[in-house]
Amino acid sequence: MGEIKKKVFFLVRILFVAAGLVWGWKQGWFSREMLGVLGQINVWIFILAFLFYMAGQVVVAFRWWILLRTQAIFISIWSAVKLHLLGLFYNNFLPSSVGGDLARAWYVTKHTDKHFEAVLSVVVDRIIGLAGSIAVIVIFYFFLPNRQQMDLSMRNSNWLDVFYQNRTMLISALIIIAAIIFLFLAIPRTRAVILGYGVQTGRRLFGKLGKAIVLYRRSPLEVFAVLLLTIGLQILTITGFWLIGRQIGADVSVNYYYVFFTLSWISGMVPISVGGVVLVEGPLAYMFEHFALVGTTAARAVAVSQRLIWMIGSIPGVIVHLSGMHLPKNFSIDSEKDAV
Repeated sequence: MGEIKKKVFFLVRILFVAAGLVWGWKQGWFSREMLGVLGQINVWIFILAFLFYMAGQVVVAFRWWILLRTQAIFISIWSAVKLHLLGLFYNNFLPSSVGGDLARAWYVTKHTDKHFEAVLSVVVDRIIGLAGSIAVIVIFYFFLPNRQQMDLSMRNSNWLDVFYQNRTMLISALIIIAAIIFLFLAIPRTRAVILGYGVQTGRRLFGKLGKAIVLYRRSPLEVFAVLLLTIGLQILTITGFWLIGRQIGADVSVNYYYVFFTLSWISGMVPISVGGVVLVEGPLAYMFEHFALVGTTAARAVAVSQRLIWMIGSIPGVIVHLSGMHLPKNFSIDSEKDAV
């Protein structure tokens, strides 16, 4: 049943991304004008933004390392960085239902008898990352230059127009996805898997969250520290994209970037895409265009530049995967000497 479930979500993700790319092609996301705007980015500014992003990834790995130590699971910081980079590559490039988070958890559980605590550290790491994003949104939303006008725009925006303009693509995608789901529902065995998946997943998530609260409440200072760390790294990463945006006609208050980028990251967590493709770029460009009043091409270029940096930043994960640096022979665990 597990293999059938993976195949279902594999097909749904591929179709979603394919439909999004077709839509992007028709809307001019891959036009010469877009390439021209991206070509305006200063190379050194792009490199600086990339370094900010990679520094943020190292901080994320350090955050996870702290959470592991809180549960007395000791690996070196370098091992945590390698596993995080590997997970980053999996998240951005592999259309599977496993994902980078589960890959990290799987490799760690191969080196410790504290399986539950190891897996839970990854879950808590993601929860803290989400909490940090929400905190950034709440904090900087109140500093937006035209917040009242933006509130009014959101209330008056007609989302039906967006759906109507892209109705052909959306209807086609829905028909294909519905046909696949119907096909699998027609088979009794797969029907049981699909219908039971939502309930089982919900129970698992709430169960893990409850256990996480019990375990990590013993170390409130560590949890609070990693939350502050998360907010800082997100601000650093987004500041890099703000520097890029200023080069390509999206020279608006950095507060817009802090709010819009974190919102798009949350949108990208919905597991129906590969690496959040379409789910991140679409809403991000829409918010810049309609709420920060940035030009269409510039707004899209900001979103595309982020994807480019994400893809380049995944290359170290490819090296880790091909070289086998993430395998058991390359690092040990549960040893105090590995904690430094």
